[in-house]
Amino acid sequence: MQAKAAIIEKQGGEFVLDNVELDAPRAGELRIKIAAAGICHTDLSVRDQYYPTPLPAVLGHEGAGWVEEVGPGVVGLEKGDPVVLSFSYCGACPTCLSGEHAYCPSLFPLNFTGRRLDGSTPVTRNGEDVNAMFFGQSSFATHAIVRQENCVKVASDAPLELLGPLGCGVQTGAGAVLNALQPKPGSSIAIFGAGSVGLSAIMAAKASGCTKIIAVDLQADRLKKAEKLGATHVFDASKTDPLEAIQSLTGLGADYAIDTTAAPKVVRTAIDAINTRGTMAIVGGAPLGTEASIDLNNMLFGRKVIGIVEGSSTPQIFIPKLIDLHQAGLFPFDELVTYYNFDDINKAVHDTEKTGKSLKAILRMAA
Repeated sequence: MQAKAAIIEKQGGEFVLDNVELDAPRAGELRIKIAAAGICHTDLSVRDQYYPTPLPAVLGHEGAGWVEEVGPGVVGLEKGDPVVLSFSYCGACPTCLSGEHAYCPSLFPLNFTGRRLDGSTPVTRNGEDVNAMFFGQSSFATHAIVRQENCVKVASDAPLELLGPLGCGVQTGAGAVLNALQPKPGSSIAIFGAGSVGLSAIMAAKASGCTKIIAVDLQADRLKKAEKLGATHVFDASKTDPLEAIQSLTGLGADYAIDTTAAPKVVRTAIDAINTRGTMAIVGGAPLGTEASIDLNNMLFGRKVIGIVEGSSTPQIFIPKLIDLHQAGLFPFDELVTYYNFDDINKAVHDTEKTGKSLKAILRMAA
C-alpha cells in the first residue's frame, strides 16, 4: 500500500516528505496507521550519523496508532486495536526470557540497521529500497510495518496523540528512576539535563518520594519547568558550579545522579556529585567511541556507575503503569508536549534543537 513518509536522504539533511510503498506485514508483523509520533534526540543523532543507520531512511520511534492489518502468527492483537510503539527486542534469548528486554543482544540489529534481520526492508520509493524498521517501526509516516514485540496495547479511549513519547524518551527518563535506580523515599537525586528525558526522571523521582530532587541545566526556562514538575532545587551550570552546589546542599553528595546529556565533562561531574555508596546512571546517547574520565580512587569507596537503556523497561508492563500514573495526576508528562502537523516536521526539529521552544515535539499525522 502507499503511505506518506518523512525520509532522511543525507547526513545532516532535512526530512523530505514523499510517497512510499509498504509491503504487506510478514509473519509476526502488523501494519499500523500512525496517529502521532514524538521526535526524540536519537532520531536526530541518526540523521547526523552518530549511529550508522544507513540512509536514505525513515526514522521515528515514538509512534502510536491503530492496528490496520495483522500478519501471520501475531497473537493478542487484532485490527482496530490502539497501540503505543516502543523499541524492538527478540523476545526469545535468555536476556529477554529473564525480563531484561532493553538489554537484548539483538537490540542493535533490530533497532538501528534499518532492515529486518533477513536484510529486507518493508519500504520502497519508486522501486528503490528505503531503510526502515527503525526501532522496529519507522513511525515518521502515516503507516508503518512493525514487529509484534514493538506493540503495547492500550485502552480504547487512550489519548493516542499524546502517548507516543512513552515508547522511548519519557520511558527512558522515568524508567531510569522507577525501574533501575528505585530510590528510597527521602533520598536525594541529581539530574543533569532538563530536556524531556531529564524532566521525565524528575517527575518519576517526585512520584518515588525523593525529598531532594536537583535539576542542572543551562537554560532558565527548562529549570523553571523542572521546578514546576517536582525539582526541589535547580542550578544553572552557566552561573553556578553544580558540583559545589550539590555537595553543599546534600552534605556528602547525592544518593543518586542521572546524566541525560552524554557530554563527557557533565558525566564526570555527575559521578563526582554522588556520595559514597551512591549510584550514577548514564542514559544519554553519545556518538560511538565517546569516552569520559573517572577518578579511580573516588570510585573505590562504593560508588557505582551504571548504563541504562530504555529505562530498563519491558514496555508492555511499564508503559501501562506510566499511563496509570498520568491518569492519577502523578506523572504529568503532557506538560512537555508541543504538537505539530506532520508536514511541519522540519519546523518541529528546529524548535527542538535550535530554539529550545519545544521540549517534546509530537507530529500529528493527517487523517
